[in-house]
Amino acid sequence: MRSLVVPRDAGALDLPRRGVELHGVRPDADRVAAFARLCGFPLRDELPLPFPHLLGFGLQVDLLVSEPFPFRLLGLVHLRQEFEQQRPLRADEELDLRVRATALRPHRRGATVDLVTEVRPAGEDGSPVWCGLSRYLARGATFPGRPGPAPAALPAPEGPGALWRLPTDLGRRFAGVSGDVNPLHLSAVSARALGFRRALAHGMWTASHSLASLAGRPPGAGRFAVEFASPVLLPSTVVHVVREAELDGRPGWSTAVRSRDGRRLHLTGRFEPR
Repeated sequence: MRSLVVPRDAGALDLPRRGVELHGVRPDADRVAAFARLCGFPLRDELPLPFPHLLGFGLQVDLLVSEPFPFRLLGLVHLRQEFEQQRPLRADEELDLRVRATALRPHRRGATVDLVTEVRPAGEDGSPVWCGLSRYLARGATFPGRPGPAPAALPAPEGPGALWRLPTDLGRRFAGVSGDVNPLHLSAVSARALGFRRALAHGMWTASHSLASLAGRPPGAGRFAVEFASPVLLPSTVVHVVREAELDGRPGWSTAVRSRDGRRLHLTGRFEPR
């Protein structure tokens, strides 16, 4: 059941003062398995770390098309994504979801907004066991004030890596699993209508496959953050680089996705165990 709630930190009059909640969600086993296969996660009785984002994506859309949200849904650019969980979520666990908007900021190319997705065991209060942050850019939007200094970029490891060969239909296949049917990802015809010569790989697939490529190394509790630098056209071959990186005295991993010739950076990521 969907409901609207007032988030604790709502204060910006330019954003909806209400969040969206969905209670009693039980992940569909077939959908979880399809996501795991497409992104490269092993089939387990736990949800892959990025999967709750898919459960909350419909709530993000509800919020983005609501009034008085200041941006149009079509044309938003996904700049950054973070996932953090305090413990693994069972694949059959009943969950409560909440999505809210926060942090509307000026940007040198428009304005950005953060959508925060929180997941708790059904009927429980307290801190979320899983939290996701999606940062979107509305190009050309006007917002009072001057952009602040750009945040420090995630480090992008260099050197040899694994080749990924991405097929033409990858965007359509991910749309079928995720429910995100943005025309940019569906076909060259629909992408050309939005200014791209070919369909684009979905950033959430690229981020998820990057995390899955760490194999069994990440523990159940941790944080994965990614920044999207440039789109990946389909079909294409890209290089995925993984390097161990000590973070706050603990072992972690930095990742990057680059064009095959290494000249273009598509994504940087960092996994921090908890």
